[in-house]
Amino acid sequence: MEIRRRPPNPKVKVASLEYAIPHEESEPRNILEKILWEKDREIIASRQRVPLEELKSQVKDLPNTKDFLGALRNSSSFPAIIAEIKKASPSKGIIRENFNPVEIALDYQNAGAACLSVLTDKSFFQGGFDVLVQVRKKVDLPLLCKEFIVQPYQLYQARVSGADAVLLIAAILSDQDLIYLRKVSISLGLNVLVEVHNSNEMARVLQIGGFSLVGINNRDLTTFNTELKTTKNVADAHKEQLIKQDVLLVSESGLINRKDLETVSSYGAKAVLVGESLMRQDDVGSALRNLMGI
Repeated sequence: MEIRRRPPNPKVKVASLEYAIPHEESEPRNILEKILWEKDREIIASRQRVPLEELKSQVKDLPNTKDFLGALRNSSSFPAIIAEIKKASPSKGIIRENFNPVEIALDYQNAGAACLSVLTDKSFFQGGFDVLVQVRKKVDLPLLCKEFIVQPYQLYQARVSGADAVLLIAAILSDQDLIYLRKVSISLGLNVLVEVHNSNEMARVLQIGGFSLVGINNRDLTTFNTELKTTKNVADAHKEQLIKQDVLLVSESGLINRKDLETVSSYGAKAVLVGESLMRQDDVGSALRNLMGI
């Protein structure tokens, strides 16, 4: 399904006033479109508060980023675990009432996570770049900025906030977008985790080439249903190219227990991104150790 990045009702000026042209499909068709349309408004507001030039100036004084991909490749656990810090989701609502991101991050680090993922979307996941800043101050692990990135401005936000890697979602980005956003990410020292949901998206990413870290999301972002065999189906369809390009596969979403991790590992995943199943536990450190088979 095509994801529309913006509402199909352009504004026109009539006598110096702006009006939106009525459109029969002016409402979002799914949650992903709803998120993206809101994201445009967020970015406009953010740019008014902190212009891009100011972010660029702040980047100059930052220390080097940590090696997110290297941490996954060299993890002592298999599969390597990217443990996620997430308060809520559009489909499940509040996941963790008692939300202390720094405490959670430290528990993950002490339990042996290879990397951490931090949700920065405010409107639908109740996260924020401020959460990323808090976590960066307290942990040494490489951090992924989990965001719906559609503009370079967000990459600078991520870098200034302490990210070492960023998520690019193939479903919402054109090939040209992926190439350009990767180029900007590299210039900022950020690793890129590019996310796909099906074989067609994987084919696009492999055709572009140059992405060493690819996540297969088992969750359909238009329906939010999950199916672990998505990892198998997509990986099997592109096995030779994945090996040839030395891609590290990450399986994302729907991972609840150790058996699930072993299942997606058998499908070719060398790492997993786990959030909700950990965040629902009182003791996230103990839950993570259980996932690792400790």
